[in-house]
Amino acid sequence: MKDFNTEVEVRSFITKEDFERFFVFFKENAKFLKEDYQETFYFNTKEDLRIQKNNFFSKIWMKKGKIHDKHREEIEIKFDRNDFDKIERLFLSLGLEIEIKWFRNRHEFLWNDITVCLDFTKGYGYIIELEKITNEKEKEKEYKKLLEKLNSLDIKITSQEEFNERFLDYKENWEKII
Repeated sequence: MKDFNTEVEVRSFITKEDFERFFVFFKENAKFLKEDYQETFYFNTKEDLRIQKNNFFSKIWMKKGKIHDKHREEIEIKFDRNDFDKIERLFLSLGLEIEIKWFRNRHEFLWNDITVCLDFTKGYGYIIELEKITNEKEKEKEYKKLLEKLNSLDIKITSQEEFNERFLDYKENWEKII
């Protein structure tokens, strides 16, 4: 079994103007992979358990560790896109509750060997994310590379504290916001 299941990422909130500027930059300097619309539901579990329906498939996935950590083990299982409602019913039948729903538009690029996502999440804002999937041994080295790449774009990384505060605010108010 391959040991490439650790997601390493750096991310930052950006303005709408920065989003538009980076969209043009990456269209010119990276490989455009896809545009996607994602509906993601977070459940009230000890681990970060989610389900998602996007333009291509549905999936269940779990990220170990705390939300907004710079690297976490990720386990993902994909399904047919049309199975999303059945997956949701299954989880609700098990007594799990939906804590949050996200509605996101994502543009994904491959920039050298880095996945770059430009996101707009309704009620949450614009975000740029640089990501690599690696193994446990390489996670710190890859994190430093991603941070250097983000800095090369003249973007200051948003602190984990700010992400946590904005996430908690969204979590408390998402039903009113959307």
